[in-house]
Amino acid sequence: MRIRIREKTGITILDLEGNVDINASDFIEAVGWVLNNKSKNIICNFENVNLVDYVGISLIAVIYKNVLNHQGRIKLYAIPSHVRKLFSVVGLDRVFEYHLDEEDALTQMRREIETSHSQVEHLRRRFKRIPFKASIEYRPKFGRRNDFYTGKIVNLSAEGIFVVSQQIYSVGEVLLTRINLMPEPGTLEVDTRVVWIADKEIQPQEFPGMGLEFYNLNAGVQEKIVQFVEKHLAQSM
Repeated sequence: MRIRIREKTGITILDLEGNVDINASDFIEAVGWVLNNKSKNIICNFENVNLVDYVGISLIAVIYKNVLNHQGRIKLYAIPSHVRKLFSVVGLDRVFEYHLDEEDALTQMRREIETSHSQVEHLRRRFKRIPFKASIEYRPKFGRRNDFYTGKIVNLSAEGIFVVSQQIYSVGEVLLTRINLMPEPGTLEVDTRVVWIADKEIQPQEFPGMGLEFYNLNAGVQEKIVQFVEKHLAQSM
């Protein structure tokens, strides 16, 4: 396939042409190069993509995971209808937000970048980690297993949680988690990312365990978590 790389206001756009299949390893390499040399925020133009097969789906999943591991963002636009149907079959329609054209994708990307910067600084200033006992279910965001592992939440902040469980994942792994915050807001299904793992020698009481960072939360879910933390902070004062 052919790939053209260009930039607009700090955001890199990849114009793709051809097939995303077993011969499209250049797609992975191009995204990796952009992440290391240009930008963590990438938009892919699918207007001239003729075909995506099941090998191509695996390549796209690898690319998505790589972008997340670099704390970046990736968006797609102008996806042909037959490709959208395949994405729907394999579940990628729940991962990517489709955009009609480049301007729409750029506008949404810029909005998310601005919102993310302000929210992260706001949360770091305002919220502390609180002791909190609750159950959690989790599994890799990308993987063949569909069943969830279980664990116990030890503490909680508006930025993330610490989980004690026998099943631990590597730093950078993105997990789909179900967190039980009772009575309100109840069970939330959110993406998290492993940011640290407990050391048996230094933290024997928290081993085996891992710190999970909330990842790519939409504004509504983030607000529910913020309100939950604020409520428990107020009760503890």
